[in-house]
Amino acid sequence: QAMTTLQQPRYPIGIQTFSEIINGGYLYVDKTDLVWKLAHAAKYIFLSRPRRFGKSLLTTTLKSYFEGRRDLFEGLKIMPLEQEWKQYPVIHLDMSVCKGQESAQMLQNAIRFQLLRYASQYGVSTDNVTPGQIFNSIIMSAASTGEKVVVIIDEYDAPLLEVMHEQENLAAMRKVMQEFYQCLKACEGMIKFCFMTGITKFSQLSIFSTLNNIKNVSMMPEFATICGITEQEMVTRMADGIDALAGYYGCTHDEMLAKLRLRYDGYHFTEDSDGVYNPYSLINAMSDRRLQNYWFESGTPTFLFNQMRRFGTDITRMDDITASQSAFYLSTETLTDALPLLYQAGYLTIKGYDRESESYTLGIPNQEVRV
Repeated sequence: QAMTTLQQPRYPIGIQTFSEIINGGYLYVDKTDLVWKLAHAAKYIFLSRPRRFGKSLLTTTLKSYFEGRRDLFEGLKIMPLEQEWKQYPVIHLDMSVCKGQESAQMLQNAIRFQLLRYASQYGVSTDNVTPGQIFNSIIMSAASTGEKVVVIIDEYDAPLLEVMHEQENLAAMRKVMQEFYQCLKACEGMIKFCFMTGITKFSQLSIFSTLNNIKNVSMMPEFATICGITEQEMVTRMADGIDALAGYYGCTHDEMLAKLRLRYDGYHFTEDSDGVYNPYSLINAMSDRRLQNYWFESGTPTFLFNQMRRFGTDITRMDDITASQSAFYLSTETLTDALPLLYQAGYLTIKGYDRESESYTLGIPNQEVRV
């Protein structure tokens, strides 16, 4: 719809729920064709992206899709692709609310609390049972309605990130998480689709050994732009915002484009892919009509500082680093340097790839991160 320059579109600041963005008439950059592709790419899928990069919005979009909420998708790219709009029971958990627990016992209680809503919905008891047993019963009960179950877990690794440097505590907490996640494999026959997001890929020794059938799409070219905003998306959907910023800074539309590119663009999640802008910073800049370091100021993860200290990382030499392809698939517990973590957390990005040596060149994505 045409907008006058006075009419600022509604930017979804702090809103990560797809249905709320659509129903509230907020700006939505349409990724639903990729969402549909993702939903059909494999049965168990893992995607790693930096924090505040739109992972939560992606999970709630998948949730609405599997709930058959066709009304929310009218006019979006998914419409010609999806014919059925079948409804499945969806269990959607956000594990970031379980972080910061000081003991395995507290972590178990936090997960139990997360499961309460579904336990009461499906008539499952939470007394004297482990989180994994509760989760198991919820999936079984949901599947007994006739349709298979969709499980969506946002920030699956959040409870472990803060304790990564505490060997003793990490082992006990990892046990809790392992016990919780293993029912995803045990209940395979009852699951239609399972999607997990996070920052890191915890090792083969732990969570992913129980889920060895999970497809990691983090570096697949077809999903390179599923989170983040491409320049094409920005210039077509945010032209008014760019003009408003240009007006404030007293420069032309093209000059403002160059400023935005320098500051927020430059993320590449696979070789030779389109770059994407940091969506958190970009949307905040458009809404405030100010160029600031929004993403960086929204909090740097403590776990990263701990790891950088542990490995004595020299951040001044980070603009041209070579990393082998295998480094990206190392488990978090067997790292010998902080590079893969810095990449996964969004402080480094892919600048180039050499097919012969199968090695990547990493560097700082943009001015916001460099500063």
